[in-house]
Amino acid sequence: MKIITRATQVVAFVILSFHLSAQQTGGSEGRQLFIDVHYLQPGKASFQSVSLAHQQDLAVEKKYGVRFLKFWIDEQRGVVYCLSSAPDSEAIVKTHLEAHGLLPSQIYAVTSGTEAPSIDGRNLFLDVHELGAGKVTAKDVAGAHEKDLAVQKKYGVNLINYWVDEKAGVVMCLAEAKDPDALIKTHKEAHGLVPVRVMKVKQGQ
Repeated sequence: MKIITRATQVVAFVILSFHLSAQQTGGSEGRQLFIDVHYLQPGKASFQSVSLAHQQDLAVEKKYGVRFLKFWIDEQRGVVYCLSSAPDSEAIVKTHLEAHGLLPSQIYAVTSGTEAPSIDGRNLFLDVHELGAGKVTAKDVAGAHEKDLAVQKKYGVNLINYWVDEKAGVVMCLAEAKDPDALIKTHKEAHGLVPVRVMKVKQGQ
């Protein structure tokens, strides 16, 4: 993975911090779940290289009060999603900056559903719903998820968990399935909310 120069890091950090200022969610006394997204070059980011960067994050995270929990990578698209617990989004940026310089393009402050166990190691998919800023609540998503669970077996899907950013109106679902169509059919029959993207991913932690 290409490491950017220190001068570029500083400039990028200042710019990103400005854009993330509206997403801060509490100070040192509170913690929040976040999912940050890195758009790397398609086909250029491997699970191994992202795992190495993740280990570098783990070596730095305590300094900024961050705890990285899991990451998912779509190797074909070169997109990485990192799940963490942190006092605010700036702490995540600082950790990534010091660890390896690979800064996220987006950071979502999320609430999580209840995680279900993996069943049989089928293909793992992360799908993204963009419903519009302020147009969805965690309660709405919980209700939609229950409808998914009632339908999933019909299509051979195992929904593992979901995360929702109410402010951004973004929902991300993690599931095992034989292919993307099975996941899309599950959502479509359950509640009609079809994701804008379905990515085949590998998970690290």
